[in-house]
Amino acid sequence: MRHKTATLCALLLLGLGLTGLQAQTAVPATGGNASGSGGTVSYTFGQVVYTTNASASGTVAQGVQQPYEISIITAIEQAKGINLSISVYPNPTSDHLTLSVEDYDVSKLSYQLYDISGQVLQTKKLDTDKTSIDMSPFARAPYFLKVVEGSKEIKSFKIIKN
Repeated sequence: MRHKTATLCALLLLGLGLTGLQAQTAVPATGGNASGSGGTVSYTFGQVVYTTNASASGTVAQGVQQPYEISIITAIEQAKGINLSISVYPNPTSDHLTLSVEDYDVSKLSYQLYDISGQVLQTKKLDTDKTSIDMSPFARAPYFLKVVEGSKEIKSFKIIKN
């Protein structure tokens, strides 16, 4: 009888202890791992709950259905009183690219050409309204061209090299 009572008490305590346990249940649509120079992150899409952790260096949201936002940021999107027109053509290009600047003092401007990994391939100060950029030494790939004034980015372009 004593053995039955001890077993019953053990089962009762075990049952009461398990009622306080919680587990995450989710059927995510997809997920994976990503890594870069800033660290590594694991992610899933398709869960319904998330928490946000913030610190002085940044914010991380843990969980699911994280918003993914793509935005284009330029230093001068709509500035009143400045008539500045910058264009790059032909894009896609195979050999030469023309950078055209209208209604602005080009002596203050320069361009920076980056590869897809962010490495600076070429930097040059503009001296005329139309500048020819030789793309022939570079491999077929996407590139980024930034027009800057001092340390301020004025406009950036995604360039496709065929």
